[in-house]
Amino acid sequence: MSGGFFWLSAFYLVYCARPEDFVHVLALVPMAKITGIGAFLAFLFMGGQRKLRDLPREAHYLLALIAVLMLASLTSPIWRGGSVSRTLEFSKVYIAWALTFFLVTDIPKLRRIIFIQAFSVPIICAFAVIKGRSIARLDGVLGGIYSNPNDLAFAIVLSFPFCFMFLLTAKGIRKLFWVVGMLAMAYALVLTASRGGFVTLLVTGVVGLWHFGIKGRRYYLIAITGLVALILLGVAGGPLRTRFATIFTDEADSKQERAALASYEDRKYLMERAIDGIEHYPILGMGTRNFEVYSLNWHEVHMTYLEIAVEGGIVGLFFYLAFFARGFHNLRVLLKRKDLSVEIKLITGALHSSLVGFVVGALFSPEAYEFFPYFSVAYTSALYAIVKRNDLLAAPPSPARIARQSPRERESLEQVPVGR
Repeated sequence: MSGGFFWLSAFYLVYCARPEDFVHVLALVPMAKITGIGAFLAFLFMGGQRKLRDLPREAHYLLALIAVLMLASLTSPIWRGGSVSRTLEFSKVYIAWALTFFLVTDIPKLRRIIFIQAFSVPIICAFAVIKGRSIARLDGVLGGIYSNPNDLAFAIVLSFPFCFMFLLTAKGIRKLFWVVGMLAMAYALVLTASRGGFVTLLVTGVVGLWHFGIKGRRYYLIAITGLVALILLGVAGGPLRTRFATIFTDEADSKQERAALASYEDRKYLMERAIDGIEHYPILGMGTRNFEVYSLNWHEVHMTYLEIAVEGGIVGLFFYLAFFARGFHNLRVLLKRKDLSVEIKLITGALHSSLVGFVVGALFSPEAYEFFPYFSVAYTSALYAIVKRNDLLAAPPSPARIARQSPRERESLEQVPVGR
């Protein structure tokens, strides 16, 4: 258990924090492969003790999505080799997902895993702002999942609710860290001038303020958030305002306006091209990442649902939507509960804010293969399982209840302490 959780934590750290961007010599070490192999071996080891049939329905939907993408890649008429390779790369998310569900068995472990993501993004943002202060939209300042300004903005927004959660529970110097970190995240988001990221932030912020400010009776958060947003938009929001203005006009005078207008027109073309691709490959799609070739200009379609539909077909889109629907199902059950601890309510509110932000932001960004949204669903599944187990521990078991328990529930009740 401890070894598996170590490799899981290492995988999250490598993916979220990208230490090779800070210490370049680490780029010579295949850390992703090392942690991935460690996580895979841990997954095989855990598979001997905890049967795959004990995974929740959302895990099966994710596995089915990967299988559809692999089948689409193998039968693709466009670029089979590259598509299969990229599907295998994406399939690592299933191992991380299953390990998260099996190994995160109490609230402290769940907080620790979420902390890795929440702690990494402010550090990444501060580094990006310092290193890329003279680079337009922070484009290419960092590598990997943060290299594109739109992807960086998306990662920031999805992590914001978790940072808010830790801010509300922190004390002393740790509270100051979260305040400074969230300001760095907000400033980096404005510098990216990502229109989709800003819209996603508005949605995530409204849901988060509903949970943390109104339901949590912290009304001061609403005023502070509004004030900080106005200051940041006034100080550094010029490029962002310019990019939004081009949506409503065909005129472009400055270089920034022409670039923004070209980007807007390019996205319209890519959406039309994606719809054309769905018409030609409706069932299984054209294979993972193959739309970039099909687009004729080597770009992704800036809408996640179209991205999945054109590359995984209608079948892939079905499993994709079903997977995230299960995340909302877990949260809906938890949000109806009135007897949960304050800590669990905070985690539930943060997860709800992040997932609502994702489903809206996915309309404006190509995030089908980024791991952060899948991590969020894994958190909901782990949290739901923890609460269910705690309910079983709190009530005296009857013979009928014991008979209905899954092997995972019986084993977890015997081995794992109650979560806080």
